[in-house]
Order: sequence, then C-alpha cells, then structure tokens
Amino acid sequence: MIYEIVILAMVAAFLGMRLYSVLGRRAEHEEEIVPGGYERGDDKQPVAQPAAAGLQEAPRNERAISGFSPAIERGLRDIAGADRRFDLIGFMEGARGAYGMVLEAFWRGDRETLRELCDDDVYQGFDAAIAEREAAGHVLENRLIRIEDVSIHAAELNGQTARIAVSFVSDIAALTRDADGNMVAGSLDDAVESRDVWTFSRRVTSNDPAWLVDETDEG
Repeated sequence: MIYEIVILAMVAAFLGMRLYSVLGRRAEHEEEIVPGGYERGDDKQPVAQPAAAGLQEAPRNERAISGFSPAIERGLRDIAGADRRFDLIGFMEGARGAYGMVLEAFWRGDRETLRELCDDDVYQGFDAAIAEREAAGHVLENRLIRIEDVSIHAAELNGQTARIAVSFVSDIAALTRDADGNMVAGSLDDAVESRDVWTFSRRVTSNDPAWLVDETDEG
C-alpha cells in the first residue's frame, strides 16, 4: 500500500514538472513584447501600432468584401480605400444592433436615443410620428422577435461620405393601445415579417467612427 502511494506521488510530481515547463515557457513567451503590437512601459499607456493592425485586418476585410455584385463590391472597395479603419464585418454587426435599437427607441418614444443614432431628416420623421401618436393617446407595445437576415443592398462613396444601404428581414409583433390601455390594433401573438432597407452614412474623414441612419425604406 505504501509502495503504491510512493509510486503515485512520483508520477504526480513528474506530470507536475512537465505541466509547469509547458506553461512556464508559454508565460515567458506571452510576456515578450511583440513587434508591431503594443508597447507598455511602467508609466505609459498601451500604444497601438495602426500599420500592423491594418495588415492583420486586411485579409478579413478582403474576404468579406469579395463576392458581392460588381456595383456593391466597387462601392465597398471605394469606402475601404478612403477609410483604412473600415471593417465590413464590424459594420454589419453594428448595423444589426442599430436596427434593433432604433426600432425599440421609436416604439418607446425615446427621442434622445433616436437623435444619437439618426441624422436630422430621419430623426424629424420619427419625431413627427411619435408626436402624432402621443396626440392620439396611443402606446405601442411592439416586439422585435428576431432578425432573420441582414445583407448589403447598395454601397457608394459620394465625395467624402460613405453610404451603405442594408436590407433587414425581421419578424415583428405589433400591438397598439389607447390611453386607457384598450387594444386598438395588432396582436403580440402573431409576428409579421418586415422587410426594410436602411441606409447608413458616415464622413470618412471624421474622427467619429459612428454611422448614422440617414434613410429608411420598406424593402
């Protein structure tokens, strides 16, 4: 019995030493400063190297842009050429998020959020619709059930302004109540497919990375 315990202890010690040697080498490797990455001093903030970051992101962006129709691909390449920070995959993720945020803000009558996410013309359209709804005493209880599909509908660089139209296919349950809480129209039990094409724009020379909704159409 004692002999078996000694043998097990020796095996555990051996495995422990092997594990430490692997993790130790990996830790030492990770602590080394990687050229072209980030440099950190005791009293300095991390400093990014834009050139290296651009080289790392280029293949991903190139793969994402390829495969569209010639007109869309040309527009995306024009945008990427004018703005080296443009990342199509990141843009699409942001567009999906903005679509849900704008819809929910409009349904709630949240003008502040709409102002942040939309340009003046689109905001004024939403504001007028909210004001009309408030005057009628109507309250929306809409729900975005799911976003089925997000795809590029068009893309162009117009001077210094990039514009990308995105097609959304979603399922929305809509319900309108009056000031007394009585149902006026719709139902939350049945979701209806909605097809929208929203255009996002941004000046490529701006330091602000945010894209704004500058047009909304039904798909």
